[in-house]
Amino acid sequence: MTVEKRALRRAYTASLSGTALEYYDFAAYSVAAATVFGDLFFPSGDDLAGTMAAFSTYAVGYLARPLGGFVFGRLGDVLGRKKVLVYTLLLAGIATFLIGLLPTYATFGGGAAVLLVVLRFAQGVAVGGEWGGAVLLSSEYGDPKRRGFWASAAQIGPPAGTLLANGVLALLAAVLTDAAFNSWGWRVAFLLSAALVAFGLWIRLRLEETPVFKQIAENSDRPTAPISEVARTERRAVIAGLLVRVCPDVMYSLFTVFVLTYIVKELGMSKAQGSLAVMIGSAVQLGLMPAFGALSDRVNRRKLYLYGTIAAAVWPFLFFPLISGGSFLALALGMVVALAIHAALYGPQAALITEQFSPRLRYTGSSLAYTLAGVIGGAPAPLVLAALLNWTGTWLVLAAYLVLMAVLTVVGLWLARDPVDEVAPTEPRSEEVLT
Repeated sequence: MTVEKRALRRAYTASLSGTALEYYDFAAYSVAAATVFGDLFFPSGDDLAGTMAAFSTYAVGYLARPLGGFVFGRLGDVLGRKKVLVYTLLLAGIATFLIGLLPTYATFGGGAAVLLVVLRFAQGVAVGGEWGGAVLLSSEYGDPKRRGFWASAAQIGPPAGTLLANGVLALLAAVLTDAAFNSWGWRVAFLLSAALVAFGLWIRLRLEETPVFKQIAENSDRPTAPISEVARTERRAVIAGLLVRVCPDVMYSLFTVFVLTYIVKELGMSKAQGSLAVMIGSAVQLGLMPAFGALSDRVNRRKLYLYGTIAAAVWPFLFFPLISGGSFLALALGMVVALAIHAALYGPQAALITEQFSPRLRYTGSSLAYTLAGVIGGAPAPLVLAALLNWTGTWLVLAAYLVLMAVLTVVGLWLARDPVDEVAPTEPRSEEVLT
């Protein structure tokens, strides 16, 4: 099916910008949870307790993702990709804007924490429905033989959103006093989401439906019960897609969320230094994501992913000794390498997961795999990492935890299949296991 290059570029831009805007919302919350939300919404005489409570609301965003995957994934295979992506962007933007208006514990007591959790849940639902559709928006316009590159558009969104969110919060922290930032400055980052969402909606509303979904609709092949059909016919694909995400999710939480708390409490470094290091690493990722996506179109995608997983398991054993002296240059270098390794996984990931499923069930299947992985990997990661460090007092257990997640991802790669053609079989062939 021939598609105009103009429409293809527009789809790529819509996929990238939409996920960037939603992950700006998600990343702004993540940084605030690691730095100020503990004191503002969960005050306690114990710093660890306040941080753990703030990270608990961070986990809520991940736990809500499967609901978004169930609801929006189903709608994406029944109604189409474009409509659903408009709904997810609106939901994320409204929730984030309202977080910027929330009263704190000092003025509304425990009710403030409840409202924060509810809005965080809404963010998670939106992100859970966003990813699968954003990947399909760009990849279903492009040549299946270049799926790694085109699908990487949605993968660029998280580092772009993280870069933007950290940049805004770092700028606010730099120009404001600590008192002003803790009082009202952090709210600016959340209120800005209104303008960003308006831009994203303008792009997405101009799009047409993807050629693949149009063909499915023309052939009257839209599923009536996609969730049950995926559960019945594509279980192995869901398990494979779930497990390949676990290691990258935990790695991302370790190096962009938990490390901000670690360097402040364990090394005596500042929040601004941590945010700047994350920004530098995220900037490097912006170019590496599509590069690794394109590379995965030329080499075996699963083997490339395997090499990235091994690197992810090894790097913490080098990273923590590197930053032990409290040097910002060492921290920035360590973050660049960490997020470059993450890019080697995250760039090809969208194509790897979506090509496990047949086109008519692709939104539902890939959304379920993506969101359920967050429950195992990303959701508990900051809590587990904080508890392990508090319990043992050594970074070695943090590295060991990531190694365990890497083992699960290798199992997922063994279960996954290499693509054969555009319409994927429901089960991998025995000769396609990773060797």
